[in-house]
Amino acid sequence: MFTHAIARQPGANFDLGLTTADLGEPSYALILKQHQAYIQTLAELGLEVILLEDEPDYPDAYFVEDTAIVTPHVAVITRPGAPSRRGEEEKIEPLLAQFRPIARIKAPGTLDGGDVMMADNHFFIGSSLRTNLEGAAQLAEVLKQYGHSAEVVPVDAGLHLKSSVNFVGDNTLLVTDALADYPGFASFKRILVHPEEEYAANTLRINDAMLIPKGFPRTLEQLSRLGLKVIELEVSEVQKMDGGLTCMSLRF
Repeated sequence: MFTHAIARQPGANFDLGLTTADLGEPSYALILKQHQAYIQTLAELGLEVILLEDEPDYPDAYFVEDTAIVTPHVAVITRPGAPSRRGEEEKIEPLLAQFRPIARIKAPGTLDGGDVMMADNHFFIGSSLRTNLEGAAQLAEVLKQYGHSAEVVPVDAGLHLKSSVNFVGDNTLLVTDALADYPGFASFKRILVHPEEEYAANTLRINDAMLIPKGFPRTLEQLSRLGLKVIELEVSEVQKMDGGLTCMSLRF
């Protein structure tokens, strides 16, 4: 059960962040509205939300998930794969140190939290444009020390591992075609995302609720069968910046 979440307010210069999307000009007023609804939803689901101020020097800093991996036993401070984002993690470390022992990813390793998927006690670590094999190996070693198992997943499509697959509980994954046949997922039940709705693969399970991006009816129908409370949230401006629901908080 999650009891806490850390999030950060998007800054007025959020549109200067890194993105490969070509979905139009992002709106600051709209992302503030969408982010507020996201935070309010987490609070309504019973989480104590720690909302940090924006970081003008780091326009991507509201994607706090990339700065750390928080397990029930340890918080691992990352070393972001994009050089422009290095330094964000230093702002998060003192806060997480109040809740967990701290470990760190060290150079030459790189690691983004968006590449790390926790499925109960097992962790899948994406090897991507942002997370290298050295960073993945360092994380796997730390996790092993704290009683977790881990394996590395090659990510050939999407920015991060969790752009294409997310654990939705009950030994079930929501996954796109790109990773549906990955051998490490063979023991899981798999819900396949329709090719026209691949963005919706980035869903977020919060205890007995499922947060999904609004506007993806096929995925909504599939997830509604799981018996969880399903909540649709508008994240159009986040999508324009290569982000999603999981990116905007650290849950523990």
